[in-house]
Amino acid sequence: MPSRFEPCGLTQMYSMAYGSPPIARATGGLVDSVDPYNEHTGEGTGFLFEDPTEDALYYTMGWACSTYYDRPEHYKALQVNGMKKDFSWSHSADQYEQVYSWAVEARRSSL
Repeated sequence: MPSRFEPCGLTQMYSMAYGSPPIARATGGLVDSVDPYNEHTGEGTGFLFEDPTEDALYYTMGWACSTYYDRPEHYKALQVNGMKKDFSWSHSADQYEQVYSWAVEARRSSL
């Protein structure tokens, strides 16, 4: 997803749900939903790139392909991690509830 701007996006979520680690530009909601691959630990859910250029996209596509061929165990972990991500409304509601609780607690402690 070589987006210049992406407020949320669903394609990366569909991609992860079906075991296809996304390649996405680190912008907007893509950063919030795709955990960057760490080649040292094998953690993450996809591949992110910073610059909105074709070179950055090309490099990241090569990185994803080399991970697939040279580190299949890492690629498999990316697939599993992505398929385990919870994008449900219930999960989002729980996160909002936690933020509101922190805000209320911060306000109470300042009184």
